[in-house]
Amino acid sequence: MMAVTMPGSVIDPQNNELDGAEKNNFPDSTRHARGNNDPRDSRDPNGGKQQRQNNQPRRDKRDVHGWVILDKPIGMTSTHAVAIIKRLFSAKRAGHAGTLDPLASGGLPIALGEATKTVPFVMDGRKRYRFTVAWGEERDTDDTEGRVTQVSELRPSAEAIRALLPQFTGLIEQTPPQYSAIKIAGERAYDLARDGEIVPLQPRPVEIHELTVVEQPDSSHSVFEAECGKGTYVRALARDMGRILGCFGHICALRRTLVGPFGEEDMIPLEQLEALCDRAASGEGSLADALLPVETALDDIPALAVTRADAARLHRGQAVLLRGRDAPNSSGTVYVTVAGRLLALAEIGNGELIPKRVFNLTGLTASSGRNEKV
Repeated sequence: MMAVTMPGSVIDPQNNELDGAEKNNFPDSTRHARGNNDPRDSRDPNGGKQQRQNNQPRRDKRDVHGWVILDKPIGMTSTHAVAIIKRLFSAKRAGHAGTLDPLASGGLPIALGEATKTVPFVMDGRKRYRFTVAWGEERDTDDTEGRVTQVSELRPSAEAIRALLPQFTGLIEQTPPQYSAIKIAGERAYDLARDGEIVPLQPRPVEIHELTVVEQPDSSHSVFEAECGKGTYVRALARDMGRILGCFGHICALRRTLVGPFGEEDMIPLEQLEALCDRAASGEGSLADALLPVETALDDIPALAVTRADAARLHRGQAVLLRGRDAPNSSGTVYVTVAGRLLALAEIGNGELIPKRVFNLTGLTASSGRNEKV
């Protein structure tokens, strides 16, 4: 992380497939059944209040600030995952940074409280996926959940596959899947597709930084790893490779291993979070141990430490004049800290530090225990 200083201050020492495009193509009854076995969903027949597993009433909502990087299980929608985390933490606000389809597992960054202000920084970051393509069939959803639309007896050789990869590396044009969240005349493409309406989707530029074959378990399956930018659909990669190879293909397994600054080492399975919640309820731990600090999402932008006097002005929404020979001569976005604590996102320009988003981190925040296994 980069850092700059102001006079009289110190350096802060603390410093897609599936981007917002959940396929959502399941019938309602199936969607609600998937991943909906959380014991905290039970109801009190007398009071109508949600009950925790230990029969305690639901706690009042509270201020919780930080990131939970859920290792989302297969079969759960991203929306349902956010609802579960929000309930476990009794958090007032929550959201995710990049949808992950129900078929997929892996990293789903969930922002709680003031961390929601940093979601765009995560969504704009790179993603890494490990996925398996099944050759011989194309499906209308481009994954195993869909209807077969094309079949072939042909199977590609490992050499043919590797020779094809350069065509899908770098800046390419990609047509989103029919089952995607692209809006057409105000309606989601997946809604139109479920109604049987096939509409032409326009290709758009996406960037594939790296695409490699990592395993060839048999002639009908190939395992890939891809690192890509915002807006990339891995399902479309499988579809397009299969068409060029003449054998057709679709995704049969998908796992996200990296989202912006968050990797597999940051992910927490839902079972561990629920166990931590139960321990915290009995006074044996804290849910703060599962949180990453809000500023973790800002690792790729400069940090600027300011004095308490300047912090007070920024907190009121007032600009701070940058003066002195040690004043930063850069421009652009920085995140501002005071006494090692996150204060604001701000812009440097025309000799001033102008606050854009001010953080209020009163409440439950990340603890040092997060670095230990929870």
